[in-house]
Amino acid sequence: MGAYINPIYPYKSPADLMSTPPQRKPLIVIGAGPVGLAAAIDARLQGLDVLVLDDDKTVSIGSRAVCYAKRSLEILDRLGIAEQACDMGVSWNIGRTFLEEDEVYQFNLVPDAGHKRPGMINLQQYHIEEMLIARALELGADIRWQHKVTAVRPHDDHATLTVETPEGSFDIEADWLVVADGARSPVRRHLGLDIEGRVFQDRFLIADVIMKADYPAERWFWFDPPFHPNQSVLLHKQSNNVWRIDFQLGWDADPEEEKKPEKVIPRLQAMLGDERPFELEWVSIYTFQCRRMTDFRHGRVLFVGDAAHQVSPFGARGANSGFQDADDLMWKLGLVIQGQASEKLLDTYAHDRQFAADENIMNSTRSTDFITPKSRTSKTFRNQVLALAKHYPFARKLVNSGRLSMPSFLTESVLNTPDAEPFEGQMVPGAPMDDAPVHVSGQDAWLLDQVGQGFQVLLFVGAVPSPEVLAQLAFCGGAPLRADAPIQVTPLIVTPSALNIPGFKVIVDTQGLVAKRYDARPGTTYLLRPDQHVVARWRQLDAKAVQTALARAIGSHIGPA
Repeated sequence: MGAYINPIYPYKSPADLMSTPPQRKPLIVIGAGPVGLAAAIDARLQGLDVLVLDDDKTVSIGSRAVCYAKRSLEILDRLGIAEQACDMGVSWNIGRTFLEEDEVYQFNLVPDAGHKRPGMINLQQYHIEEMLIARALELGADIRWQHKVTAVRPHDDHATLTVETPEGSFDIEADWLVVADGARSPVRRHLGLDIEGRVFQDRFLIADVIMKADYPAERWFWFDPPFHPNQSVLLHKQSNNVWRIDFQLGWDADPEEEKKPEKVIPRLQAMLGDERPFELEWVSIYTFQCRRMTDFRHGRVLFVGDAAHQVSPFGARGANSGFQDADDLMWKLGLVIQGQASEKLLDTYAHDRQFAADENIMNSTRSTDFITPKSRTSKTFRNQVLALAKHYPFARKLVNSGRLSMPSFLTESVLNTPDAEPFEGQMVPGAPMDDAPVHVSGQDAWLLDQVGQGFQVLLFVGAVPSPEVLAQLAFCGGAPLRADAPIQVTPLIVTPSALNIPGFKVIVDTQGLVAKRYDARPGTTYLLRPDQHVVARWRQLDAKAVQTALARAIGSHIGPA
């Protein structure tokens, strides 16, 4: 056993960035954490130049965010590191909740088969960051370590940054600035921007413990366990025999005292109940809060991840919602930078992700209120729910040990085209796409691996379409929405059996799950966003309707900047 050793990334002289007047870059990202790196990778996948500035020279200290949800893994698939993350991480779908020593509730994150990725993997944040850094560098992102942004001055058409390095300070300009500098966000504070919400008066101890244990790869949560009475405890397995254990301490606990090994080790020994050897890798005390900025967009300055919003760790909503922020933002920003859409499209990033943040904060607040009730009435309700849950299924639905991260359904987005005909199921305009197993060119594949990185039209057929239908489909993919900056739309055909349709990519729905999950029959047509969200659907292909929906999906109806 041995603790993780942080890599040290090389400092590069900023001499090539220093000039008078300041250089202008098309895109700068502040912060080389998971969300900033995801944004930088997405930019490079679109062919955009990106400069990443970070004040540190290594990855995160300690495990930090450890749970990565299925939707995040699907985003990481598109970015190119999910396979590596899943190979190293601990996959799990089952969560169990205990009252004292009795199990009172269980959930399964992926109850249906036919998905490429599990409901969750557990993997220390430092491993995810290493993978993202390597991928960003492979794609040509310019990452500068020990480059601390000390000031940001917004202007109508750019932002000016002052950057401090070991060789001195310099100014540099960005046409667009993505701020991913974390919960304490120096940029947000420097600009005097608000962040509002609740800070919960409770403290928790996080211990990353290196030990060999045969516990299953599941999420275990205890209320009032005998080894830590009147409080709660959370256990997660991570990679390399590291276990994440959270102990509720109460508001009166002294953070500095509780971090000392002589306080932590007896708690762990009481929990484990045996003499097994273990080693502390990282210990931290945290309080948590549920709050967000009023607006995630301030002109040319865009906030993502913890810089824009914070939630309690129960439910794994922090990093997961941050990845969804970057996923939503970067295709829109790419269209704007490349002159294919008005910058008003970026207002929809703020609107849609603020909606998602409110949803996350609501769920996180409810979880926190259940786990740490602050009144006698709340505690009585919580304890009665737990007692009833042992025996009655209805009460189990009320048990809340952290409603786990789920992707937001952006049903209120102004980019959607509402349904004109009835559909069943969840794949409504604004929904993140469901995955399913398929065949492509005779090989096993997954639906979500065929989409993303651009707009796509998905046409379901039962046989080779008529020449008229194929002509309409070709028109959807070939007719430029605007002559000065054409937007590509890739046509895809989904069939229940292999068909030869020259000039088109054919996806074979081998198990019928695509048709089932998308309530599709021959003629059903979906328009898909670059971030794998449904934006419109019809019962029959109509090329003009597709073009109109595409124009709406890039914000043409919102008006000029």
